[in-house]
Amino acid sequence: MTDRIIIKDPFDMHIHFREGEMLDLVAPLSAETFSGGIIMPNLVPPVDNIERLDNYISEIDNAVKGYNFTPFMTIFFKKYSREFLELVKGKIRAIKLYPAGATTNSDEGIKEIEDAFDTLRIMEELGIPLLVHGETHGFVMDREQEFLGIYDHLATEFPKLMIVMEHITTAAAVELLDKNDNLFATVTLQHLCITLDDVIGGLMQPHNFCKPIAKRPEDKSALLNAALSAHPKLSFGSDSAPHPIDKKESAYCSAGCFTSPFALQYLADIFESNGKLDNLQRFVSDNAMINYNLSSNNKTVTLVRGEYTIPEKYGNVVPFNSGKKLNWKIEEVS
Repeated sequence: MTDRIIIKDPFDMHIHFREGEMLDLVAPLSAETFSGGIIMPNLVPPVDNIERLDNYISEIDNAVKGYNFTPFMTIFFKKYSREFLELVKGKIRAIKLYPAGATTNSDEGIKEIEDAFDTLRIMEELGIPLLVHGETHGFVMDREQEFLGIYDHLATEFPKLMIVMEHITTAAAVELLDKNDNLFATVTLQHLCITLDDVIGGLMQPHNFCKPIAKRPEDKSALLNAALSAHPKLSFGSDSAPHPIDKKESAYCSAGCFTSPFALQYLADIFESNGKLDNLQRFVSDNAMINYNLSSNNKTVTLVRGEYTIPEKYGNVVPFNSGKKLNWKIEEVS
């Protein structure tokens, strides 16, 4: 039995840092254990111009000062000129596309996918990856399923464009990974753990509620199998999305699970319980480094066997599965 795990350069390929006091609270919690992360741009107003981007970079740099952490920036997808994309390319890792109104702060997103094609052609030529929140406005359980045809269409229309299906939640999305060479994906911690029953099967569990919503047991099983096998086109992306308590425990519950501070400990539990601990390094680091062409920060996280309890709160944010006891804890970050 292994009592110690050393993870080299763990990366979180999908994370929300917010702004202001929330940024100052949550960003260090990721920067402490991760080597880097892809930062989402769906703020109010969205990060969609160079001035907004530069200001956000400065805010993040201040929040993570002293940590060995690289924020990989994104901008909010809209129609951009070649001149703008050439100018911004050196500042960002990717561009994030949201269908209008599909998730938090996405009202300014794309209404018709064909409206994106001119910008996508330029991105393909410049080698700028596309990240996608892939949901339609159909019945909530079918929204990702209905979007899969759009992914297939985009991958065929732009064969040299790296397209990342963000936070996939269905067995069908896992299958699509193997169909197109330029399709990749991220998966969250919560979608490896829960189904819709864990959100609304009994009393409503607001801190388990996120978008895309958790799906069926067979979907969870497919996601788990892909992660445990460290599918080469799948990377860990927490989609860690903090909201203050009054926004979660309310009549209009905000979508998002906060997981980043304990993601590595929780994933170690999951991988060990399924006999796949040797694949954890690939899932949380190696795949991302290869697929996104990342450089090492020479950061290592040592986990040791021992009880760790997920805190009840971080500031005014209640995390996913607060109070749960895990079997791994972080001994050292170097």
